[in-house]
Amino acid sequence: MVIDVFKRKGAWAILVHVLAFPILGITQSLHDLQTSAEPLVLKAQGSFYVGGETVEQTFEELGSFGPGSKITVNQMYVRYMVPASEDNKIPIIMVHGMALTGKTWETTPDGRMGWDEYFVRKDHPTYVIDQVARGRSGFDQALLNNIRTGKTEPGKMPLARRFSDEWVWRNFRMGMEEGKPFGDTQFSVESLGELSKQGVPDISGILTDYTSNYRALSTLASGLGRAVLFSHSQSGFFPMEAALTDPTGIAGIVALEPGYCPTNVKEEQLKVLSTIPILIIFGDYLELPTGIEHSWQGACEQCETFVNSVNKMGGNAKVVRLADEGIKGNSHMLMQDKNYLDIADRIRDWMEQVLN
Repeated sequence: MVIDVFKRKGAWAILVHVLAFPILGITQSLHDLQTSAEPLVLKAQGSFYVGGETVEQTFEELGSFGPGSKITVNQMYVRYMVPASEDNKIPIIMVHGMALTGKTWETTPDGRMGWDEYFVRKDHPTYVIDQVARGRSGFDQALLNNIRTGKTEPGKMPLARRFSDEWVWRNFRMGMEEGKPFGDTQFSVESLGELSKQGVPDISGILTDYTSNYRALSTLASGLGRAVLFSHSQSGFFPMEAALTDPTGIAGIVALEPGYCPTNVKEEQLKVLSTIPILIIFGDYLELPTGIEHSWQGACEQCETFVNSVNKMGGNAKVVRLADEGIKGNSHMLMQDKNYLDIADRIRDWMEQVLN
């Protein structure tokens, strides 16, 4: 049984309003990229798919690409880099948030190396995924084609969600008004145009639920033998759900600003989660009114309640409010903020402490 935290028409629908980007800094050229002077030495790099189901579909459901036959749907795309070090540390699986892709963890909007590269340079193999029905991952297109042919009613059409411009400043907590950033904001607001480009059409509403993501992540982790799952925003509790699917390979969880935390987790679920170290991190200005139902302060408080429940079962879980520790100005995009390597190093220190 999974944590009931991402209902299709509840929290998920609300979170779409959290993501929005004004178009600033229209272009980014190759010369804007801040390439490291030190070579990146890899043992291997590549990509593969994990998960998915085989289904048989008709000519119409396939979209007229030949006679009805078997195809694979709901498969998850994974891109990996393995450092050449002889003393590699624990692998990291990186999961992005709503209407985004694995690009979240790659080169930042202002051209700095992404966390995927940074952690590889610190001897961690990294595995960056695209959620099912996002980016290069698959989904079942039969519903769309059945609506087209009239077999299914149009009201079943899933939303194709995208970012809008007017929400980003308050909802990503960069400033109270568009174009007026907080003086201590850690996000490079000059690069918001590039962040906007990272947004993609999100039709994951075509999925009945997120189970295919949970299964794929648990399969990937167990295949690696042992891994730490990083998540962000809408995917915040994907690692916990993956652990409840199969905890075998999940050695630790790092959740960056999860949109919600569950408050009604069953005792048997808490027993599973109490065996896995969990770190949840929030940035600054959580109390800032978002203008919508969602509240980052409320999300953080939910996570603190969740952590207390896990720890009462003997777990090792914690919530870190960066602002309370003197680290000011961080936005929702912690992995892209100006002090992102400091945050990465805090996570590395935590992993060294809890995973040895």
